[in-house]
Amino acid sequence: MYGQSRSDRKGHVAWETLLVLFLCCTSGKADGSERYIEDTDRFPGWKGELPVPLMDFQGANKSDASAPPMLTIGVGANGKEEWRGEVVEVSWSPRAFLLKRFLTDAECDHLINKAKPNMVKSTVVDNDTGKSIDSTVRTSTGTFFGREEDSIIQGIERRISMITHLPEVNGEGLQILHYEDGQKYEAHHDFFHDKFNSRPENGGQRIATVLMYLTTAEEGGETVFPLAAHKVTGPQWSECARGGAAVKATRGDALLFYSLLPNGETDPTSLHGSCPTTKGEKWSATKWIHVGPFGGSAEQQRAKWGECIDADERCAAWAADGECKKNPSYMMSSCRLSCHTCTPASRSTSSA
Repeated sequence: MYGQSRSDRKGHVAWETLLVLFLCCTSGKADGSERYIEDTDRFPGWKGELPVPLMDFQGANKSDASAPPMLTIGVGANGKEEWRGEVVEVSWSPRAFLLKRFLTDAECDHLINKAKPNMVKSTVVDNDTGKSIDSTVRTSTGTFFGREEDSIIQGIERRISMITHLPEVNGEGLQILHYEDGQKYEAHHDFFHDKFNSRPENGGQRIATVLMYLTTAEEGGETVFPLAAHKVTGPQWSECARGGAAVKATRGDALLFYSLLPNGETDPTSLHGSCPTTKGEKWSATKWIHVGPFGGSAEQQRAKWGECIDADERCAAWAADGECKKNPSYMMSSCRLSCHTCTPASRSTSSA
């Protein structure tokens, strides 16, 4: 070795390195396919498991110190069943992913039955005023649930938070929508164009949406992204769906997509719509998630607002226009007095 030139020694080292790599790659009992199965078994979402720090959650698997700790995502009654859905990439521009079998049949039925008595015509947000207005762009009916309204909704919201890695407190209350007889929602963005709803005190801009399908539409009803990089093809899709990347409304599935880019700017390609439901009916549940806390829990709201007051001087006018029913997620937390959801201290009576 000492009589070799520097270049000869480098060449010898290179051959030794190649030999070691060759032996490593050819040793062991598992062939390439077996190793692939072992590795893919640990991908997030494959069996309803996500890698998380050991100290963050209880119930993490600590048996294998060499593997990432795993957390089982619970579904079903009291979250005791394991989510075994899969994650399918719909599009990378916009970033959209389908979560298969995200809801159970019982959860779908619960949301539909709870919503039916309170359905009203859906509205859209006015870009100039930030208020809800009627529009032919959106012809569905819908209603809102408060956050953590019951134990089943609370379980669904916790599951959404675990999978999106976004805090529960950043989410709005669930919105339930119903489409039938050709009803639709034309292409729109979920991020706000007005300057009112995106204010920091309202949680800032919407960053992501989780759209859950509560029924399977017989014909039509797809969610379509007309500005996506690729388009679906084939007779199984409606003409509307073939205008972009699309997802069929299938009971129990959920669509996760982002309205903001990783740099925080709004993503114009997140433009999406609900194709006309031409046969059967379509029920869906939507969770909008903000970059910051939206409203807060009941306890946080009491700490923030204190006594029964309106947080905005325009609350009375909004309430007179029916905003308490049209936009309850915001109004019930920020305009509690005008929406008559509480009693001011000066008007309350004591039984003592």
